[in-house]
Amino acid sequence: MRRVLARHLGVARSVDAGADDVLITSGAQQAFDVIGRVLIDPGDVVAVEDPGYPPVRQLFESLGAQVVPVAVDEHGIRVAELPARARLVYVTPSHQFPLGSVLSLGRRTALLEWASANEAVIIEDDYDSEYRFSDRPLDPLQSLDQEGRVVYVGTFSKTMLPTLRLGFLVAPPSLLPALRSAKRLTDWHNDYVSQAAMARFIDTGGFARHVRQATKAYGARHRQIIDAARELLGESMRVVPSVAGLHVCLVPVDDAEPFDADRVAADAAAAGVSVQSIARFSQGDHRGLMLGFGAIAPEDVPDGLRVLGRAIARSAHPQPDR
Repeated sequence: MRRVLARHLGVARSVDAGADDVLITSGAQQAFDVIGRVLIDPGDVVAVEDPGYPPVRQLFESLGAQVVPVAVDEHGIRVAELPARARLVYVTPSHQFPLGSVLSLGRRTALLEWASANEAVIIEDDYDSEYRFSDRPLDPLQSLDQEGRVVYVGTFSKTMLPTLRLGFLVAPPSLLPALRSAKRLTDWHNDYVSQAAMARFIDTGGFARHVRQATKAYGARHRQIIDAARELLGESMRVVPSVAGLHVCLVPVDDAEPFDADRVAADAAAAGVSVQSIARFSQGDHRGLMLGFGAIAPEDVPDGLRVLGRAIARSAHPQPDR
């Protein structure tokens, strides 16, 4: 599995790795846990994106870290705002979660330079880069890293099944022995049968064909949702630019207009439409909604957005309680 995966990552994601650089984990979350157990001491400062992925922040806090949120913009994490004392930085550079921006080449270079100057380690979470609908992806931080400061993490939860619980990390030689020991203490090893099946699926070309077919289907759904959202919600909500992944974000057109994302989400849910407030993923004040489309039938998109539009309108003009 490690040999096959290393070859696949080199071709599909430009990751520079051999079999000995790969550690198989029970999904990405175990990879983050293993990294945290090796690198975090109680009181250490860890920087995470804001908004960002809550389970990672919660995990690092459970290990005793002082987690510091760092703002992101259309170019990714604001490297200039990273705390100098941070020992670890968690980023999603290929497709920022949840806003969808791509970490620019300039920011990637600056982040690597910052990590070198501050003797920090970067966790690069590449959770869904297979689903890219336009533009050639930038090379990952891992392939640009010349000092062994990047640990690259991926998962098959988006491309295959979340229940498969199969993820991986690619780490520099200086960290791998400790990471292997931490993994062994956790659960010895992953299921051999599922690893063998997945390795064969990749090795025979089945996985690449599956990803191409899925990307085509999700790309069509991505365009449909964006076009329909602009048509049906364009007066009140703006689509945040995104070229990858299985979700899109909407933010209010007018910052001065009242907008209660939690109320909108609850109102829409009551009518059978599930969306999430971006504020759920932030420690600051982020107004907007995240729409996942991985399991939505294309024919249901227009009606779902109309339901959402009515919920947004009611939030902007709430009726007094009787």
